[in-house]
Amino acid sequence: MEPIKIFVVEDQPKILKNLMKLLNDSDAVEVIGQAMSGEEALEAIPEAQPEVILLDLGLPQMSGIDVTREVKKKYPKIEILIFTIFDEEDKVMEAIQAGASGYLLKGMEAEKIVEAIREVRDGGSVIQPSLARSLLRHFRVDDEKQKEEPYPSLTPREVEILQIIAKGLSNAEAAEVLKISRATIRTHLEHIYAKLSVSNRVEAITEGIRQGLIDV
Repeated sequence: MEPIKIFVVEDQPKILKNLMKLLNDSDAVEVIGQAMSGEEALEAIPEAQPEVILLDLGLPQMSGIDVTREVKKKYPKIEILIFTIFDEEDKVMEAIQAGASGYLLKGMEAEKIVEAIREVRDGGSVIQPSLARSLLRHFRVDDEKQKEEPYPSLTPREVEILQIIAKGLSNAEAAEVLKISRATIRTHLEHIYAKLSVSNRVEAITEGIRQGLIDV
């Protein structure tokens, strides 16, 4: 399989250097570009054409949220993973609303970073359970509409998978826990998304919480 083409945006030289070393040691990804500001990134991305952007949230001047908005507006197929720290929860939520597919915490081990990149490239999302309740406020659907248009019921297996991904497990990790293939997990998630009228795992988790299918 071809390595995943990624672009890294980070304004701290030491963090950027360490991150590049981690990524360059993996055969699963190929770093095709890097930038130390949002403005620099937006200039380089059209030519680089990455599949996934690893984007620092706390950039100077143009923020990671602004970069996310611009990239998703011009290049909706490019996936964005926010690179952040714990105390930026509100900004992380804003970035997800702007189109980011999830976030990683700075200092994560290389294996987790690569797995997250693979996850979003394959159409998934990466979110930690600690944000689930906060995200619920932003993705809540109208209760009256819900009463008028009830969702089809999830099967017990679909509920089980929804509960597992709500714990922050990737598709690969969920497949390992349930002893089924990643392809089967993806198929179940597609059915879950369709039944819940959502488009990604972030919205599925928050809707699952709203319906009482997930306890956080």
